[in-house]
Amino acid sequence: MGEIPEGSSATWPVHIEVRLSRNSTARFDSIRQAVHEFITTSFGAVIWPSTAIDGWETIPKLETSVERIYASESSCPNRSIPISQANLQIHVFQPYPDDTYDECTGGGDGEEEVVSATVCEMPSRSLEGLWESLIYADGTKSKLLDYIYATISLSDADVDFNIVSWNRVVLLHGPPGTGKTSLCRALAQKLSIRLAHRYDHARLLEINAHSLFSKWFSESGKLVQGLFGSVMEMIEEGNRFVVILIDEVESLTAARAAAMAGTEPSDGLRVVNALLTQLDKLRHKKNVLVMATSNLPKAIDSAFVDRADIVQYIDLPPKEAIYQILHSCLLELIKRKLVQSTEVPDLKYANFLLQDHPDELPDAPDRDTQLAFNLMKLAQRCRDHQLSGRALRKLPVLAYATYGVAFNQGVTPGRGEPRPGTPVEIWLDAMEKVIDDKRLEREKMEL
Repeated sequence: MGEIPEGSSATWPVHIEVRLSRNSTARFDSIRQAVHEFITTSFGAVIWPSTAIDGWETIPKLETSVERIYASESSCPNRSIPISQANLQIHVFQPYPDDTYDECTGGGDGEEEVVSATVCEMPSRSLEGLWESLIYADGTKSKLLDYIYATISLSDADVDFNIVSWNRVVLLHGPPGTGKTSLCRALAQKLSIRLAHRYDHARLLEINAHSLFSKWFSESGKLVQGLFGSVMEMIEEGNRFVVILIDEVESLTAARAAAMAGTEPSDGLRVVNALLTQLDKLRHKKNVLVMATSNLPKAIDSAFVDRADIVQYIDLPPKEAIYQILHSCLLELIKRKLVQSTEVPDLKYANFLLQDHPDELPDAPDRDTQLAFNLMKLAQRCRDHQLSGRALRKLPVLAYATYGVAFNQGVTPGRGEPRPGTPVEIWLDAMEKVIDDKRLEREKMEL
């Protein structure tokens, strides 16, 4: 990507996320103003999205209250943005501890209570970094954020629901391991930060779909109604934003056609009807978002699918996304000194290095080109074997455990003397062997 032309008057929104320490009592607006002043007067000439911002530690007001300042995403297509052309959107937040959660229970007449959902206060420290770790090639994350902003703008404008209608329901479907549930949690975390200026609190409510089927006939519909009654109480507090996550939604919305044909229990029909009724009640509330995931979209009731504003397919990652995932894994291993300190080319630089030699190495390549080629080759092999994002992030663990890379780094037993870490080439070779092992095991399973 080229740089923004000099003299251009265009401005680009850049989201700055400011995490406060747990014990900070500073006012958010005061911190927001101090961060804006620091970036525009003392930080430097350009800002780089998707990087941490340093240098604020010398400012007393920030040093005593702030833990981290991060330049998050921007719609600008360039890698860096001049400060003079950056429209800073500063979001100050104070995360809850990891264990700040509760449980919603319910039960029918004469039935013991069951845990129907868990409730997590947001933003949660345990979910930090999850949004950045999810890599998709088709702008899925931006699409979801833009959708939320659009519904908020329409609500603020008091658009007539009878003319322009939306339901605040998103359905993500696709193969297992592609990050659907993680994306829902990451979006909830992101919204709790981005909407902190509008709502004092945020919650993520994860519905345990399987628990809503009562062991007592005809009680499941009542359980759904009871659960959403609790949700409605949360939403009625207008200063709270609530994200509802229904994982494996097909468990709740098994097609009514099957129930009416007699091939599914009539209790399943009651559950679907109860869920659809509750969704219709929620659609008029500004401070709620319903997200659902499914590995089996054909099993979902068509009426539920019709209510979803966005039906998004989450595919297995393409080669370019795999390269970025593996690149992020290597950077983490380098940061933890398990891999020798090395400049591993990112995707943009790798494409530049390999633009004239995409399928073979040039004569006498330098180390950057060699690394880019080997990592791209590994990414292609992962794609050929249809590895999910979940499987990709396990590769370093299996390489570490299986092929001895652990013995070339770390601390010498009994001495406490640090070793320099394993060369990155050894890690790449070990991960390639793990892929071969996976292929052989899969072939055995198919026999």
